[in-house]
Amino acid sequence: TLDLVGGKWRLLIIQRLRQQPRRFGDLTQAIPEISEKMLTQELRALVVHELVEKTDPTYRLTAKGKLTLPLIEAMAVFGQQYHSLQKEERGR
Repeated sequence: TLDLVGGKWRLLIIQRLRQQPRRFGDLTQAIPEISEKMLTQELRALVVHELVEKTDPTYRLTAKGKLTLPLIEAMAVFGQQYHSLQKEERGR
């Protein structure tokens, strides 16, 4: 699983593609912290793993890519709960 979706950028790319297909330029605007070189590299990896498909000029999640969404949502919930517990512990 980590080989497929691990890392900050792949998670963000999948998150941005969850709502709608996007062009490369749209993704660079949606994730301004990522370089174009890194975005290209990560999109290629996601295409190779068949989580994203490129249909000129857009990228979209595949059925396999959509399988990652519950996992990403669970990770987000974990992060929020962890952060809340950290704040509570600091407040004691």
